[in-house]
Amino acid sequence: MSAIGSGARVQPARPGDPSRIGPYRIVGRLGAGGMGTVHAGVTSDGTRVAVKVIHPEQAQEPEFRARFTREVALSSRVTGPYLIPLLAADTDAATPWLATAYVPGPTLDQHVRERGPLAEGSSHAFAAATAQALAAIHAAGVVHRDVKPQNVILTPAGPRILDFGIAHTFDGTSVTRTGVMTGTPGWISPEQYRQGTAGPAGDMFAWGALVAYAATGRLPFGVGTPDVVAFRVMSEEPDLDGVGPSLRGILEKALAKEPGDRPAAAEVAQLCGALPASQATQIVGVHALPTQAGDMVAQLWDVPAGDDPAWQAPPGRSAKRRAGAVLVAAAAIGGLIGGVTALMPDTTAGGKREASTSSSAPAGPGPRAVNTDEEGTAAERGTTVSDGAASAVSWAEARTAQGQAEHDVARSVLHDQSVLSGEMSDVRLAPGSVTFHEARREVYFSYGLDTDAHGTLIAETEIARAMCLALRDSVLNVHPDLPYRTYVTVREEAGRDPQVTWQEDFVADEGCRSAAEDGTAQPRGTEAEPEPDWEPDENGLGAAMVPSTDSDEIRVADRAAKKVIERSNEMRPTLGTGQVLGHDEIKVGFDPANSAMYVWSDYLMWNQGQVETWAGMAAGEACRALVKQRQNAGFGWPYTRYAVAEIGGSGYLMIRWGTATTLADCPA
Repeated sequence: MSAIGSGARVQPARPGDPSRIGPYRIVGRLGAGGMGTVHAGVTSDGTRVAVKVIHPEQAQEPEFRARFTREVALSSRVTGPYLIPLLAADTDAATPWLATAYVPGPTLDQHVRERGPLAEGSSHAFAAATAQALAAIHAAGVVHRDVKPQNVILTPAGPRILDFGIAHTFDGTSVTRTGVMTGTPGWISPEQYRQGTAGPAGDMFAWGALVAYAATGRLPFGVGTPDVVAFRVMSEEPDLDGVGPSLRGILEKALAKEPGDRPAAAEVAQLCGALPASQATQIVGVHALPTQAGDMVAQLWDVPAGDDPAWQAPPGRSAKRRAGAVLVAAAAIGGLIGGVTALMPDTTAGGKREASTSSSAPAGPGPRAVNTDEEGTAAERGTTVSDGAASAVSWAEARTAQGQAEHDVARSVLHDQSVLSGEMSDVRLAPGSVTFHEARREVYFSYGLDTDAHGTLIAETEIARAMCLALRDSVLNVHPDLPYRTYVTVREEAGRDPQVTWQEDFVADEGCRSAAEDGTAQPRGTEAEPEPDWEPDENGLGAAMVPSTDSDEIRVADRAAKKVIERSNEMRPTLGTGQVLGHDEIKVGFDPANSAMYVWSDYLMWNQGQVETWAGMAAGEACRALVKQRQNAGFGWPYTRYAVAEIGGSGYLMIRWGTATTLADCPA
């Protein structure tokens, strides 16, 4: 779960939000992420806290519950300067939660976008403080593995590193998809790309990129698709133009390609501590120089954060619901599918609506853009809208998922939208909630969005397309007995009422179906066979290295990896393997865009014949894993292709690939 909401401004609670969690009174929301919601809470004495709660549908999944339990354990294990302390938690509750101290301020990402890079003095203080935080983390035997601007809050007293959602211990204990790389493109070290290994040196590489971004406002390896960024990380020098000479030398060492060439966090903290001391000497003079490292950071830190008046608001719901967007990281977007046919008429308020920023799309097939600025909820106006166009009122009437089938649908939608949020460029999409209006046969998806008018048009079309495809798969193919036939997307924006932006019958949506048929999207659950000339490539392998949040993918990857590792070790005499192999040498991942599962090894001691023998075995196990999962899950399981690759220091080699149709067709 992203803890980004810890430094966000408080937004009103939504219908269905709890009034209390554990000992804390809930006064609003701070944000949401892929694993759950972050609520704003207060103790009996008025102390402010951030309370993270897992999404109900994900709390039922053992993998997510285990990941949350591990996050609590790691958060309680790590203490030190410039970290956020864990206050309380209940991992055994029906809906598990944890509470941390609330720290005011924007994330580094938000600050750079809104105000630009940090001044030289503040960047020196930032480097020293974040290095101290990582030194404390590493001293506790923990690797963070997700150091990035979205996970650093700039408080009035200095930066704070947060979020242990994918951290692990030095012994490799973690709960992520078996054998796949964790982290965020642009903040991943060369050794993670090459071998999938993550250690303290990987955190220091990400720290170097983080400090460079804070000082310059630029990503040191640029932007682009994940595979392009990965190539630059592994083969090109970072762009450190604009970084002061004293700090630049430290960053060059931290960004070294080889992990053994990077200094440890404790060493960097000591080196960076001298930078604020030197700067402070110039400002206040040697006689007034602070004696503590923390005092030196505070002396140069100049990033104020205003108080949030929403904390002082009395408990209860406001007359108008104003939900805010929570910002998540993004990378590159595909093309625009469909368009806007017309603005929906106002069926509830009787007045004309002003066109939204998404209403300028050309006419064409696909979802309809809608703008509704409803005045309050149905309960507040004393009315219930059960017919006509979808609106903020009908959205407020919708409820959360009930029963296994609806939970499956909600997970499918949230998964696809989370994937989409990582594929966008210059757009920050915050997936919200999935709710159901059974009487209207509608499924609602709410989201936050931060972009310009042109980006809004593209993003909302992509959001609608992903919603349509997810529902055609999860409802029509997997749970056809569900009554739902229409999808509705709702944008939430700070200071404005929720806006219905798209609605369409996903059964009859020609734009959605054409996207599936012309290859611009791959709907899951179809019986169509992959193209016979499909071949795996570096893009698919790169996608397979990205961590999955889908429980079925995690489970299948885990089983397949264990089976391939087991058989590889059984074949050691034949393969001439000199060591017992494990997850460090053999990995499994998925490429959703091409419905393919990849198995790859970075064990380089086999000759060509041994590699071919191993790949034949691995291909058979991959094929059987896919066929068996499809037999169990039906056509809702999207993966029908497999590929086996070997990765070396200079590149990769695709060895075997094919289509998983029946067990009889799988390699022996």
